[in-house]
Amino acid sequence: MAFLSFIIFAAVMLFLAGIRIVRPTHRGLVERLGRYKNFANPGFHWIIPVIDRMFQVNVTEQMVDAEPQEIITNDNLNARVDAQVYFRVKPDEGNVKNSQYNVNNYQWQIVNLARTTLRNIIGTLTLKSANSERGRINSELHKTLCEETESWGIDIVRTELKEIQPPQDVQETMNKVVKAENEKVAAIDFATATETEADGARRAEIKKADGVKQGKILEAQGEAEAIRLVNEAAEKYFVGNAQLLRKLQAMENALRNNTKVIVPSNADLVNVMGEMAGVLPIKKKEEK
Repeated sequence: MAFLSFIIFAAVMLFLAGIRIVRPTHRGLVERLGRYKNFANPGFHWIIPVIDRMFQVNVTEQMVDAEPQEIITNDNLNARVDAQVYFRVKPDEGNVKNSQYNVNNYQWQIVNLARTTLRNIIGTLTLKSANSERGRINSELHKTLCEETESWGIDIVRTELKEIQPPQDVQETMNKVVKAENEKVAAIDFATATETEADGARRAEIKKADGVKQGKILEAQGEAEAIRLVNEAAEKYFVGNAQLLRKLQAMENALRNNTKVIVPSNADLVNVMGEMAGVLPIKKKEEK
């Protein structure tokens, strides 16, 4: 009876020891005595303890850091470069097997391949072009990694150039250059605005002068028209006496502001004023 209980207990322990649960984020490879036996999808699986082994492989997207490194650019400057690589193992049986049997520690291999590729790419660029062409560097790095890892059963999702840092003294110089360029642009903008304002003021003064000029022209034209009308009236109503009419106008202007004017009694202007007023001039008595 005790032996039977031992057998049952051993069988239960053997069964429990062989239970394997594969999560949806993983896939399993079952090996029997060191040889590939079958592929394990997510769910419940049982293997023979000691004889069988299951290796679970993560098939979700993962990230590895290529680690910062010093790279000499084409213009002989040391740049500190760091990048990140995002990848995932393809979930089908063939690719999961390739990730385990075609490459040893694919994460470590990806890091070293990315570092080597970055040195080859950035070594052909100047520091300025490397900073301005990050998209091109990412594209070339991604393309190279995809080609080199094609037989590894993994998919390179994307690559990101994390940083390109020049030496400290070069960075300070570049900052000064950028600051000077910004100040230059600001000065040009200020000068342009000032010139625009001055041009507007000049145009306003020109328009104002044109207005004054036009007003004087109209005023002169009005006076000329008035003189023309007066001359026409003089020719019509004061035929032969235009000169006397001008004298009357001069007298009218003089008397308008209560100006006292002494005129000899025998002046022609007095006689004209008397005639216009309906008063005949007094004739001198004939000498006896």
